[in-house]
Amino acid sequence: MNLLAFDTSTDVMTLAVQRAAPDGPVWVHTAPGGAQTSAHLIPAIQNLMAQAGLQFIDLSAIVLGNGPGSFTGLRTACSVAQGLAFGAGVPVLPIDTLLAVAEEARFEHAPHLPQWQVMALLDARMDELYTASYAFDDGAWAQTAGFALLSPGQLVCQAGYALAGNVFDVFGERLPSSTAPRFVALPTARALLRLAPRLLAAGKAVRADQALPLYVRDKVAKTTQERATEKAAS
Repeated sequence: MNLLAFDTSTDVMTLAVQRAAPDGPVWVHTAPGGAQTSAHLIPAIQNLMAQAGLQFIDLSAIVLGNGPGSFTGLRTACSVAQGLAFGAGVPVLPIDTLLAVAEEARFEHAPHLPQWQVMALLDARMDELYTASYAFDDGAWAQTAGFALLSPGQLVCQAGYALAGNVFDVFGERLPSSTAPRFVALPTARALLRLAPRLLAAGKAVRADQALPLYVRDKVAKTTQERATEKAAS
């Protein structure tokens, strides 16, 4: 399969293009994300596709990190994925960013273990974090706890699970004390590519218009009254 994968859910924009086979050549690009994503994502994709010698119509699918994560980053990524997929007539494979975190941590720190359990954690800003739990068994991932948006003090570490994500420096000692191993990990495009073959075989790809962001937080900003109340109380 020829695959284009990208994730812009964090402050890091990560892209990868793979040709022909799961163990075929891979072209990778990583750059600052955040506010720069909307201006730089499409040129970065075009450059990477040119390096790989592929046209968009050559792709088997576009693999998208669809959330949870940065509101602006997710909207940008999904819009780009929809436009490219519609124009080329190819499907989109949305993959949860927290699953990509879990896969990146497994690949980097426990690649030879046939079974592994991990709580994936991403900084959600506004003094909160996103979390979900996954179990790896015989080459396949299963979600064992659903998506949640928590303050650091609300996190309950599950027995037997490792912790992986980008929250450890952000929240430090505010995270619950635990003997669980901690691994810094982000949802990379390479992780998306590793996850893609099994998910595509399971029929998880969708039409371009169905490639939508996964929002866990319903509210992304405080109202004027809420900000004024907080200021008066400080």
